[in-house]
Amino acid sequence: MSHRIAVLSNVNLNFVIRMLKKELVAAEPESLVYETAGYGNELGTLLDATSSYEAFRPDITFLIMDLMEVLDHDLSASSDRIERWFSMLEGALHEERLYYISDAFLWGPELEVMQDTDCRKQSEDRWQECLRNLSRERSNVRILPYRRIIEEIGAENAFSFKMWYMGRILHTNEAQKRMVELLLQTIRLQERIPKKVLLLDLDNTLWGGLAGEADHSPVVLSQEHTGLMYKNLQRVITQMQRQGVLLGIVSKNNEKDAMDIIASHPHMVLRPEDFVCKKINWRTKPENIAEIAKELNLGMDSFVFWDDNPAERELVKAALPQVTVPDFPDKPEELPDAMIRIYRQYFEQAAITGEDRQKTRQYAENARRNILKAQAVDFASYLRQLAMEIIRERPEANLERLTQLVNKTNQFNLTTKRYEQSHMQKLLHDTGKRIYLYRVKDCFGDNGIVAAVIVDLAGTAPAIDTFVMSCRVMGRNIENAIVDDIEKELYEEGCLSLQAQYLPTAKNKPVETLFEKLGYTVIQTMETGGKLYEINLADRPEREYYAEWHT
Repeated sequence: MSHRIAVLSNVNLNFVIRMLKKELVAAEPESLVYETAGYGNELGTLLDATSSYEAFRPDITFLIMDLMEVLDHDLSASSDRIERWFSMLEGALHEERLYYISDAFLWGPELEVMQDTDCRKQSEDRWQECLRNLSRERSNVRILPYRRIIEEIGAENAFSFKMWYMGRILHTNEAQKRMVELLLQTIRLQERIPKKVLLLDLDNTLWGGLAGEADHSPVVLSQEHTGLMYKNLQRVITQMQRQGVLLGIVSKNNEKDAMDIIASHPHMVLRPEDFVCKKINWRTKPENIAEIAKELNLGMDSFVFWDDNPAERELVKAALPQVTVPDFPDKPEELPDAMIRIYRQYFEQAAITGEDRQKTRQYAENARRNILKAQAVDFASYLRQLAMEIIRERPEANLERLTQLVNKTNQFNLTTKRYEQSHMQKLLHDTGKRIYLYRVKDCFGDNGIVAAVIVDLAGTAPAIDTFVMSCRVMGRNIENAIVDDIEKELYEEGCLSLQAQYLPTAKNKPVETLFEKLGYTVIQTMETGGKLYEINLADRPEREYYAEWHT
């Protein structure tokens, strides 16, 4: 995928821009990086409708700001200057573009002799507050973790007085290289489909030692020494879980011994309710992983398996090649850093939505739905007992979730078209398109926003261009209700027919015959195996779905 990128700043970042252009274009030849005319006039550049920046029309704009320059070294008036900067910025933002704004790190020689230690913190806190508020109000504004670079290498290694005096270049070569890495990583996150589930071994992975051997040597998990290394690992994993990473256990153990530790050990950070699946038994790990994939209705490429035993890792690699199996560190002190790398490489997302924070709860509720399904007399009885409610949501108020849903869904995805958030924003204002977004609730809880449909209205007949639904609600006839809703609305507006298409991929086989089951007629078959369908809206069939509509 090609990108149009701009980097604006109030300090000289020409080296960063040149390096970014070299690296990005090498990986994506069609990508473009804006050649800025200078620095220090970032707001003027954004506000000027005739500027070269405006003619360039970037998809993503990075604003990397030095807070001391924003304040013009006047710390006594920091609040007013920061608020004025953000007020001007907000007036320059385009809805269809994506903006990353750096967080705050205040640096300057005068801070070294300042006795008022709260002054620096107050300025940084005010910037952070304004930035957080803007990112909450604007779904196309996100926070760039610039401060993390400075903290990782230290201010003494990040800033250079010599470079500053020579050419207003604030940062050292090392800091500028780190910035380029951060920008490239952020750009790639826009299109990457993250993994969904982290499967964990227990003994010598989440804790040191062996469960069930307490009479000889208790597990290593404490507030000091090696025990603290394992505890910090669990703290990292807990934060990942809170940001939408699903956790599972795949461990060869006596279940009671392991669960006693997870539920009762005073230094366990992760608890039983943090895991959506637990396979603690003596079966092979590939068997257990395959069973988990079936229970969660996820493809094997959704999983990352982490185990200290190299023989177990090799067995999973050989039996389940689509499962990602990272290396395990040699030393316990390397565990937290290793998990941080796993998160950034496989799970990190461009933005965390409310849906992500509810993932563990939603999958736990799914387990209860499966129990109800197994106990029901028949499928119709199961659907009636679920007491489903389907609610249409406003897509413009849920842009991040809409974009995420379209770009992450693979199985229930009729055409597998991908859209960056900036493109999706444009579609919201395109009169030739209509976007439908749906939430599903039932007797067990809120499944969240789980389905999206894009209808193209520009042709001779309206056509379903995109239809995606989360795999966790598949198999409940929700698609019947959604198609009925769309058909009814279009028919009431005077449309006589509706078209749709299916484009086959390696993963969307489950929906290959969806439209045929819904009463659509095949009007064209493509060489690739895809099909174009049409239905007469006046003669559309009644479909069972046992769900109520709520607005």
